[in-house]
Amino acid sequence: MRFLHPAWLWLLLLIPLLSLWRGRKGAGAAVEYSSAELVRQAAKRRRFNAGRLLASARFLGLAFLIVGLARPQHGHGHTEIQASGIDIVLALDLSGSMASLDLELGGESASRLEVVKSVTSKFIEARPGDRLGLVAFAGRPYLVSPLTLDHDWLQQNLDRLQLGMIEDGTAIGSAVVTSVNRLRDQKSKSKIVILLTDGMNNSGKVAPETAADVAKTLGIKIYTIGVGVRGQAPMPVQDSFGRRAIIMQKVDVDEETLKKVAETTGGQFYRATDTDSLRNIYGQIDRLEKTVHTIKKFETYEEKMSWFLIPGLGLMMAEVLLTQTRFRRLP
Repeated sequence: MRFLHPAWLWLLLLIPLLSLWRGRKGAGAAVEYSSAELVRQAAKRRRFNAGRLLASARFLGLAFLIVGLARPQHGHGHTEIQASGIDIVLALDLSGSMASLDLELGGESASRLEVVKSVTSKFIEARPGDRLGLVAFAGRPYLVSPLTLDHDWLQQNLDRLQLGMIEDGTAIGSAVVTSVNRLRDQKSKSKIVILLTDGMNNSGKVAPETAADVAKTLGIKIYTIGVGVRGQAPMPVQDSFGRRAIIMQKVDVDEETLKKVAETTGGQFYRATDTDSLRNIYGQIDRLEKTVHTIKKFETYEEKMSWFLIPGLGLMMAEVLLTQTRFRRLP
């Protein structure tokens, strides 16, 4: 159980004060007498049980309303998962060439980005015990998600990736630096960057080789993946009339640089020219050494606000209605 807005609970401290103030003030006189002697005996029985019941309903209803406003929530989906000692940042290329239609998904031609998102999603599902982060890059890097064990949230952010989110280009070196910065202060046993690109470094202020040296110094291993066919690939374009067309465009992956980055850090370079090879590459990386420990995770929370608001409103309304009946004035 948790409260989404716990600050409201401080108002509960006012209820005893209100009760004390009301008791000191007392109720107003219902009838005026020429002499207090006439009601001396009635005064001794001033606190009638029904009156105290109505006052209690008022303050209890107020307490229920305050607790309801604090938004109580009950956790569901309590699970124990195996958390590894591996932190992984996935760096994905979002440059314009990722629109090339040289891969397949479900037996149909698909863009590189669609296939990469699908395969990456399966990789995330296969490693529930790893803390994973996500960096997208084109002309500059963009942090999509910090390291997290909340893979449902990570998957949602992966689904949102689309071309055009970042100015075009391929800043491989800057993407490596951004990924390394998310890992440098972590205490994990193993720190890994999986960088996927289909082009050559042509943007950013950091050379890939320099970024690799930094990663090596910090003990971070980089796996690089070059994706896409060699030579020419079909690319969707729009003509001057807005009509969609497919043209063959020259594509090139800087395999030498990607190999050097991987080798410098103790990682490995992979070349994926089709969807199956890309799946196999992620499968190989998935077979990394793992050290696990058990942690607890709450996946969902159920709102319990109505459990308090409805009784609170009911008690307050009952108090108001009853004071308009025979209990309106009590000696």
